[in-house]
Amino acid sequence: METSLIASTNSILSLFAIVLITGMILGKLSGFFRLPDVVMFLIGGILIGPFFLDLVGTNVSTIGEQLLLTFGSAFILYDGGRVVRLNILNSVKMTVGLLAILGVALTTLITGFVAARIFYIDPEYALLLGAVIASTDPATLVPVFKSISLREKIKQTIISESAFNDAAGAILVFSIIAAIQNGTFSVDSSLSLLAYMIVWGVIVGALTGIILSFAISDGKAGILHEYAPLVSILAVIISYVLSENLGGSGYMAAFITGLVCGNKSELDIFVSKNSSLIQTNVRDTLSTMLRMAIFIILGTAVDFTVLAMYWKQSLQIVLLLIFVVRPLTVLLCALPDKKAKWTLREILFMCWVRETGVIPAALSGMIAAMQIPHSGIISSVVFMTILVTLLLQASTTQALAQRLGLLEDNCETSESHVLRKII
Repeated sequence: METSLIASTNSILSLFAIVLITGMILGKLSGFFRLPDVVMFLIGGILIGPFFLDLVGTNVSTIGEQLLLTFGSAFILYDGGRVVRLNILNSVKMTVGLLAILGVALTTLITGFVAARIFYIDPEYALLLGAVIASTDPATLVPVFKSISLREKIKQTIISESAFNDAAGAILVFSIIAAIQNGTFSVDSSLSLLAYMIVWGVIVGALTGIILSFAISDGKAGILHEYAPLVSILAVIISYVLSENLGGSGYMAAFITGLVCGNKSELDIFVSKNSSLIQTNVRDTLSTMLRMAIFIILGTAVDFTVLAMYWKQSLQIVLLLIFVVRPLTVLLCALPDKKAKWTLREILFMCWVRETGVIPAALSGMIAAMQIPHSGIISSVVFMTILVTLLLQASTTQALAQRLGLLEDNCETSESHVLRKII
């Protein structure tokens, strides 16, 4: 028992050390190759994984991996929430809501319809596949957007969408699994569960953010003022765990907590400049470490045996997702929002940006662990989607934003001029 515990502890510590060393090396190389660091981290994970160097093989602690993936995703969501401004989010809330719910549903249906014909599988399994890859990934988008000076309106819309659609995507997956196992599917119960998770996520996140923001403020309630950086980490843990225990979405709670903490001034809560600076430095350091961990671990989990069997069909699904499904859902969800006043350039950018990462990978792993039929096909599509969207879309995000004139330092260009440049 004691020997097993020591071995497990050593395995987790080794995992942390390998991830940090690999991440620092690849972080340096990302600048040399002019690629987003998350792309390099994913490639690095593949290289040190069981199919190549086997530095992080199948014997590594699954507890350590799960801890890094869960806390890392929650913290990056929290950090993403902090950069969202409520006044901007209010102006695009209809678009965000439609993309997070209607967009996920449409993506599931269209992708599932095509997958059933490409893989020759029953509709319920095809829909399950579509639901798994329907949500976008804040753990990918937040780091990419941090490295470019994208306009706030479009940046915060896409980040908010990715945070909110995780809950919708997860509920769809759970509902379809329940239908497969029980032979019944209830739209009413699925919608009720979705609403329940969202409501509790929002409530827990808001309360956690408000209480802890007061606790580190300069006012009389600031009893934890000197521990402000530690409270940032604690906020993520409390909001995630409490929401999950109440049946809510832990990821949404973490995002809402960050949203509240990032908009403290709206609540007349103020923190000294020195404390804010220290908090920012701690968050940036931790966010970098967790970003390394998430994508390196994802890289180590790529199963090339499964990919070899289904890579052609999986690639067809990914291309459909990128070039047909995403543009269609963006048009249907953004055009009705007259208040947002979306321009052609902004819509084109949203059509392209929909990277996939941590949440679909976690759902895919859960499906494989449950030994649901066709889980190998689902895993193949998920990993192909992660690889292609990171390598193709994340790598070109800055160039496309520059070309469309959506960077803060770009001069305004006419819509027709942008179209001529694209064509």
